[in-house]
Order: sequence, then structure tokens, then C-alpha cells
Amino acid sequence: MNKKDIAAIRKQFKLETDLLKIADIYKVYIRQESSEIYHEESQSFSLLDMEQQELFLTNFKKVLGGRLGVKLFEVKFTRPEEEQTDHTQQLLYESLHSKDVEEWKAAMQSIAGKMFEDVQYEKDTVITFIRGDYFKPTKRRSDEEEIADRDEVYTTPFILCSMNQTVLPKRSLVFDFTEKEFKSPTMLDPVVNLTSPIGGFLFPCFTDNAADVNHILYAAGKANKPDYQFIENVLNGEEIMTADDDKAVFEEIVKSVVGDEVDTKTLASVYDEIQRMLEVEDDEEVEDSIPTLDTTEVTRVLKASGVEDVNTEKVERAFQRVVEDETYELKASHVVPSYTSKSIKIQTKVANIAISPQDLRYVRQVNVNGKRCLLIEVEEDTMIEGFTLLSEELLE
Repeated sequence: MNKKDIAAIRKQFKLETDLLKIADIYKVYIRQESSEIYHEESQSFSLLDMEQQELFLTNFKKVLGGRLGVKLFEVKFTRPEEEQTDHTQQLLYESLHSKDVEEWKAAMQSIAGKMFEDVQYEKDTVITFIRGDYFKPTKRRSDEEEIADRDEVYTTPFILCSMNQTVLPKRSLVFDFTEKEFKSPTMLDPVVNLTSPIGGFLFPCFTDNAADVNHILYAAGKANKPDYQFIENVLNGEEIMTADDDKAVFEEIVKSVVGDEVDTKTLASVYDEIQRMLEVEDDEEVEDSIPTLDTTEVTRVLKASGVEDVNTEKVERAFQRVVEDETYELKASHVVPSYTSKSIKIQTKVANIAISPQDLRYVRQVNVNGKRCLLIEVEEDTMIEGFTLLSEELLE
């Protein structure tokens, strides 16, 4: 899946839509101390009252929030072992197309059991599964066009899972209007925190408007902190790389090729080249794809950035040295810092500075009278505490 696919289904998690229909919902309550199912509840989603539907829809939307490679990860299933009956891909695929609600419920219960096998969570946890259908029009349409354009749609059955912890409300003082007195409530029921899911998944992934049942979209609770145990033992998925992992790999590969030292002009040019790849991806006239950096692309980027003595063989050796795989591909969006914010942090003993990647070329480290200085080129006067700084001419 790419970010456009995720954004498209995510925005349909709302009460009034004809492009997403949720059929069933199954909720499981797990006690912290026992790691066993304390309570379960299965029903048609339409039977929930309007307020509960809205709460759950907002929660499901949050499950699919975040950047790919940061909070969302497309995970490939491992091959099931012989005679394995609880492989998650098989459970999800068979229950996805089953018309028997009890069969679907039993499969989801089996997956929920795997989540708490040999794992102790800090709080009581609620696991929620839903299944339904997602409809996507075959043609792009503007808001002014008639709804009749939706007569032709791609239909994809899906299952979504959300994990949410419970919290106990704080002790408080309330006023009883009936007895006209202040009281401290004696019953404190746990509250399901639907605003901050701690994990979840969407099955199947969507590729070119078709279901990809060999991949599952895993949602982590925190950025760049996927639960590898969950991916391996619950989802039965292969190993993944986070955006931070890819960025670290890219940095080590570049260091292996050009050395540890680089000037800001070269580094800014590297980021510019990669950013151009991402801008092509965002062009609506270009078919959706995820730009990647293999040995050929890394070689091209470094050459275009003015790095000397670079060739494919040298880059291939760097890939082999860093990731032990010269065919590995880095996602371009993981490597380049965000161009829409001051995402590059420069830390010194004197001051910390934040700048955007395209402005990196205006920063240089220079030697003045034998001292290392950070030189920042500016077009306007610099103001400090309401004062305009005087310009000084510095000579060696």
C-alpha cells in the first residue's frame, strides 16, 4: 500500500459514507493479571448506538494514522509450517470470506489468544475486530460530478483490528442532585482509551486497487517502535525495517563510499536529488509507486550531487558491507528529512539550530583565526532581543 491508498480508506471511517460498510464487530476484554479472555462480545456493527459507532470509527481511523515506515508497516507473511492450523494469514483469509459469523468470531478469538501468549501487558486491554467492505470508484471524480459515477467500484472485503488499553478514572467529588449532597463515587469502571490505540492491523493490503492477501498492514503504537514480537508471533510476518533503520543504513552506505566528512553543499544536493524522486511520486499524472534507492539509484544520486570517484561497484560493496545484501532497496521517503519543516538539527556546545534541508547549503563550517565557526548565510538583518546585529568583517 502507499500513502494515498491508506488516506483513501482512512477518510471513509465516518458515520455517513456509502464507500465503507462494517458488518460485524467482535470485542475481547483481557485482564492484565491473567492474560486470559475475561469477556467477549460479538454483534452487528449497525446494532451499536450512534455514539458508540462514532467512538469506534474515530478509533479505527487513528489505527491507520501515521507515516508508512514510521507507524504503519506493510508486513509480508511467512510461509506456514506443515500442518500449521493457526497461521494468521490463513485465519484471516478464511474468515474474511466466511458467511458464518461464528467461524469469523472463532478465528479472531484465536488471533487474540496469540496476542497474549507469553506476553504480559501493563493494563487491561480491549481487542476489537471488525470486518466489512471497502468500495473505491473505478474513476477519479470531482465533487461536482454525480454520485452515479460510483456505479462502478472496486470492492475489497477487509478485517481491521485495534488494541486499546483501559484506564481507571481519577477519584473525584460529584454532586448528587437527587439527595442534594456532595459524594465520592464508589464505583470506578475502567475506561477504554479509544483515543490512543496501542497497536492493530488491516488485512488485506491493497495494491493497484486489488487485494494483496500476502501482506498485512501493521500499525504500531509509537513512531519507529514496532513490536517485533507481535509481528513475528502474532501476525506470522517477516522482519521489517523502520524509517529510522533505513536512514541509518543510508548514512552508513554514504560514509562507506565518500568517507565520514562531507560539506553542506554536497549533503544538500543529495537531499535535493532524493526529494525530486518523491515529487515525481506525488505527481497525479504518474502512476502511484514507492520510490526506492538501490545501488544504481544511490550511485546516480551521489554523482549528481558532485561526489567524485563514485561507481556502481563501489556502492555495491558498501551495500554488502552495511546490510550484507547488494540488492537491498531503501525507501526514498525514509532517507530524506522532511522538506516542509526545519527537520535538520545542528547541535553544538554553544547553540542548537534547526533548518530545512533546502537551506542546508547556506550553512558552512569555517576556520576563522584558527577557530572553528558555524557560518550561516542570511538575506535579512538578524534580530536578537529587539536589537539589530552589526555586520562584522572577519579576515584570517
